[in-house]
Amino acid sequence: MNESLVRMEDLFDNPTPRVPVALCLDCSGSMTGEPIEELNRGVKTFYDAVNADEIARFSAEVCVVTFGPVQLEADFATLDTRPKAPVLSASGATPMGEAVELALDCLDQRKKEYRNSGVDYYQPWLVLMTDGRPYGGSTATLDAQVNRVRALVDARKLTVFPIGIGADADMDTLQRFSPDRAALRLQGLNFSDFFSWLSKSVSRVSQSTPGDKVDLDVAGLRGWAQL
Repeated sequence: MNESLVRMEDLFDNPTPRVPVALCLDCSGSMTGEPIEELNRGVKTFYDAVNADEIARFSAEVCVVTFGPVQLEADFATLDTRPKAPVLSASGATPMGEAVELALDCLDQRKKEYRNSGVDYYQPWLVLMTDGRPYGGSTATLDAQVNRVRALVDARKLTVFPIGIGADADMDTLQRFSPDRAALRLQGLNFSDFFSWLSKSVSRVSQSTPGDKVDLDVAGLRGWAQL
């Protein structure tokens, strides 16, 4: 309840247009050991970089949902009000559809709060990362969330970054979520470079005007993605 009040008060105290970024991260049992350690370093890199940016710190709102089991690690809030990255742990299966559903539900709620408070916002981002294939969740839920995401992307109401981790990542399922951008595979466990690239992209968006088209740093993909 206290965090919810802080998030609402922040909309009145800080009318800066928001950049909502949902991180939907696979933390299933197969991520145990070095993968989860590197993922934690990468998420911390992202938080630290956004915190260091005087504009993005007050405009970027980050939500972290993990799956295996599905958990809301952090709801949407600026890093000015919640500067510390959550510490993630690995366990469980890979209920991807249920995790995406929770992330989008949180986004829908936050967009209502933006509108009710008169705060503008940029096109939201969804980062979906997995090292395997959906397991332990409902196929019907997965299909419904694929359709939900694609409809938002087609309507230009969401930008999706589907990222595979390792050789066993189900790239076909990741690609289903992204009608206009190829799913990418991470180079090794290069989370830090990905999240560094993501923070720079968020910074570029936060310095633009809502509604403007902001080109992604395609060249920067070479630093972390297998192309």
